[in-house]
Amino acid sequence: AEHSVMGMVGLSEEEDMFAPVPASIRRRAVWLGINLLTAFLAAWVIGLFEATIQKVVALAVLMPIVASMGGIAGTQTMTLVIRGMALGQVGNANVRLVLAKEFAVGAANGILWALVVAAATMAWFHDIQLGIIIAAALIVNLAFAALAGATLPLILKKMGIDPAIAGGVVLTTITDVVGFFSFLGLATVFLTR
Repeated sequence: AEHSVMGMVGLSEEEDMFAPVPASIRRRAVWLGINLLTAFLAAWVIGLFEATIQKVVALAVLMPIVASMGGIAGTQTMTLVIRGMALGQVGNANVRLVLAKEFAVGAANGILWALVVAAATMAWFHDIQLGIIIAAALIVNLAFAALAGATLPLILKKMGIDPAIAGGVVLTTITDVVGFFSFLGLATVFLTR
């Protein structure tokens, strides 16, 4: 479990509080660099919708909610799957069951939190359409995040990559891109006509 937690922030088991500073810098810098590259991908997606954001400034205020909720939903699922793999509870025999269950949990949580966020958005911005759009984006992002969180560790393991080390960086990119694209894409279609 400790390995999984450390891995999700780009650390390995040999990284500890007492490692030499240069070694710690080197280990962490690699994953920070990879994260920076993937953050540019998310920024590029946002840039595709620059005109929409200029027309509806509230989108910029709400984007962190969509990204954060997707990131947490995916991380919850990924942590459970990595732990299940380490304990021998998740494997080829039950992978479809795990994927279906986690997708259902992600979609259900997406619906639940979409209602809460939609109500808060409508109250805050006095805009029903904006509330519906963020609700739809949350449902898409949380369902997709759960699916990505469940499949990513399995894919990385088949590729010979430790999912506990690489999973967090890749998952964050996926949930940010899907979240921003769904939220800003829906806003472009429905709010800028």
